[in-house]
Amino acid sequence: MIDHIGINVSDMNKSKEFYKRALAPLKYELLKDFDFAVGFGENKKPDFWISQNSKISHTHVCFRARNRGKVDEFYSAAIAAGAKDNGKPGIREIYHQDYYGAFVLDPDGHNIEAVCHDPA
Repeated sequence: MIDHIGINVSDMNKSKEFYKRALAPLKYELLKDFDFAVGFGENKKPDFWISQNSKISHTHVCFRARNRGKVDEFYSAAIAAGAKDNGKPGIREIYHQDYYGAFVLDPDGHNIEAVCHDPA
């Protein structure tokens, strides 16, 4: 079981604002804000962290959505916050018949996804 994950970002303020907007439909919110890192999560537990660092290695992070509508909301919120499309919401049968996901690239090019595994 994963407790938390962190990625590097090149512009902390830009990325912090991006993730506040993009993750809001998934009920993730900014929970901790330090000079060196900020943590997002739900239920008072930050489990997704971003840290300022000039060395960027692109990462894939997937957030579980409660339903397919939340995947759609995530995608719309992320695009509105400045993300680039990397896969519109839809079924990805290559993974399994009910895999409903959406992919965006954040300001640093990280592949950020929301997925729902439940049937429609």
